Amino acid sequence: MPDTILPPELISLARDVIAANRSAGRTISVAESCTGGLVSAALTEIPGSSDVFEVGFITYSNDMKRELLSVSEDVLDTFGAVSIAVAWAMAQGALAKSHSDIAVAITGVAGPGGGSEQKPVGTVVFARAEKGAPEDHAVADIRHFEDNGRGGVRLQAALCALELLMPESSAP
Repeated sequence: MPDTILPPELISLARDVIAANRSAGRTISVAESCTGGLVSAALTEIPGSSDVFEVGFITYSNDMKRELLSVSEDVLDTFGAVSIAVAWAMAQGALAKSHSDIAVAITGVAGPGGGSEQKPVGTVVFARAEKGAPEDHAVADIRHFEDNGRGGVRLQAALCALELLMPESSAP
């Protein structure tokens, strides 16, 4: 019987992320919205992950994005929770509120409801912030995953977020 309830591809990638960041001497944090802690759960399934993984913020509501990650109300009102501006602010907030070297943020529409014509179900936005990195080193991207159910969208988003945590990664 497996020692995890999480999908094998998620655990395998989380194991790689922990090992690569341990080798690079980096600590990591995540700020999750639509994935609801799935990335944090995958990382903490790996024995010894506490050497690398510092904190996971699950900020599902806009109020918590503001309070815990210091995402400005103006940014949320202007661009909406599912936007590059909000994902970037979440990543910056996670970096500022932790002692991590790198932070990745995920926000999106997992479904089945909540989508719109501009942001249909399966729209997920990612951002990565690194301590001491120049402004032009920002990494943020919007992805449109096939709507294969809420769990499928969340799994695809979690896999992308983990890829962004790899030391050599530059885009989801």
